[in-house]
Amino acid sequence: MFKINTIHHVSVIVADTDIALDFYHRLLGLEVDKERPDLGYPGAWVNVGEQQIHLLEVPNPDPTTERPAHGGRDRHTAYDVMDLDELVQRLEADDIPYTLSRSGRKALFCRDPDGNTLEFIETGSK
Repeated sequence: MFKINTIHHVSVIVADTDIALDFYHRLLGLEVDKERPDLGYPGAWVNVGEQQIHLLEVPNPDPTTERPAHGGRDRHTAYDVMDLDELVQRLEADDIPYTLSRSGRKALFCRDPDGNTLEFIETGSK
């Protein structure tokens, strides 16, 4: 019987891997997976628990302008976090704009340097 068990990875297109890693590795604290093979284009894999984000430095077919001001109205990937207040401090220290979730959950939306939307939800799980 066919069954989807979990999400393995999410890919996001980036213009510059080093700039993207500054956001995903330095700011968010995600570990870089050194096992990424040579795929014929620049990029990186970062670990999120048992899953990954694949940063693809390839031409972007999607517009990066005129996206909704609130990330909840755009394509996004949501992440379960332990301390949303600490993330807010990190985003503010790096002058990265964010909006709070309109659902009533303790959550926020922000964009990476390439305009990809991320949602962070504090659920209380470890």
